[in-house]
Amino acid sequence: MRRVSVTRYAVPTESALAHDSLMVPTRWVKFVAAIFLLPVCAILSQTFFTVFARATVTQRLWAGEEFWFFSLGAVIWLIAFLGLPRPTLIYVFGHELTHALWVLLMGGRVSRFRVGRDGGHVVTNRNNFWIALAPYFFPLYSILAIAAYGVLSLFLSVQPYGRLLYAVIGATWAFHFTFTCWMIPKNQTDLRDQGTFFSLVLIYLMNLMLLSVMLVLASPQITFAAFGADLLTNVSNFSQWVVDLFNRFSQH
Repeated sequence: MRRVSVTRYAVPTESALAHDSLMVPTRWVKFVAAIFLLPVCAILSQTFFTVFARATVTQRLWAGEEFWFFSLGAVIWLIAFLGLPRPTLIYVFGHELTHALWVLLMGGRVSRFRVGRDGGHVVTNRNNFWIALAPYFFPLYSILAIAAYGVLSLFLSVQPYGRLLYAVIGATWAFHFTFTCWMIPKNQTDLRDQGTFFSLVLIYLMNLMLLSVMLVLASPQITFAAFGADLLTNVSNFSQWVVDLFNRFSQH
């Protein structure tokens, strides 16, 4: 199978060239921002895994049908991803459509949209790191599945199909996760243009935030208030550790 290369989607205008001339200082600013985001990633990671472990062990999250059907969908996709020809065209279409949607969300305009088995691109008058990195943290097909379920619920009784929804979300989120992990090492211009370190940190943080929301929504035992309380506790502990570390060095 040929390597997929998702090409850049900037417009070759004078303003774009002027922006490129500022790429070096901007990349350094993003690098520093990524360093400051690392503690946020660590705190959120600790909170997520602590809450997940507690819900699994003491609150029997694993016994809920939401967990099982989500996991079933994810496992089915993993088997397909590893054992069958990969639907690269579907991924590239979703990748470029996500770029286009985020361009529109940012008030931009898409003048060209191209998708093929060897890659794709969109041409737009607006570009920033949210637009560039959106396909790596925005699971488009999962969002579409939830939106379709919500629209159908306005006209039909879809409650009996709730299990199917969890399975579809599990499969589509696993689709997003596996293709993201598969594409990141392929020297994507989306990441390189924004600074690889900054891009990876932001992608990790945004995906973890999404997983945290999904965990709360899928578990009756977990509430946003409880998750927020754990998060604030970990923030307080980290702040105290920083203060203690500063005091230790200031005494020398």
